[in-house]
Amino acid sequence: MQLYIARHGLAVSKDEDPNCPLSKTGQRDIARMASFLARTCPSIKRIIHSGKIRAAQTALIYSETLGPGRIVEEASVGLAPGDPTGPVISALSGWNEDTMLVSHLPLVGKLVARLVSGDESRDIVKFHTGAVTCLRQAEGNRGWTLAWAVGPDLLGS
Repeated sequence: MQLYIARHGLAVSKDEDPNCPLSKTGQRDIARMASFLARTCPSIKRIIHSGKIRAAQTALIYSETLGPGRIVEEASVGLAPGDPTGPVISALSGWNEDTMLVSHLPLVGKLVARLVSGDESRDIVKFHTGAVTCLRQAEGNRGWTLAWAVGPDLLGS
């Protein structure tokens, strides 16, 4: 199984809109990331987001670009910025298909760190807005490895 952990795209400020939807730059960056993922042919079946508007918009852009057959859903376990990693990790044990999680800092960083190293306080990946990591489950469900990480800045303009 592969797990894609994504940080939402750049949002507008709370002063501009208290719901903090994606900015035009955020929409463009996520569309470029989604196009990159579509070319690499990931077998993502589910895209789960935190429920915040910027994460939901990010998930929908990924789903639309990756093509039909993806289920987009709001998380039943905590994917909010300050949520603990434990509930997500517990939920993972019941998943058997490639899944993308769309969430926020600091949760995305802590989640990758805990899955890869066992210590969520370690800095494994710097999650800029719109960045995506791919984790692969080791054989026999014995942990996770970081396969790759990429952000919109690496894709050019």
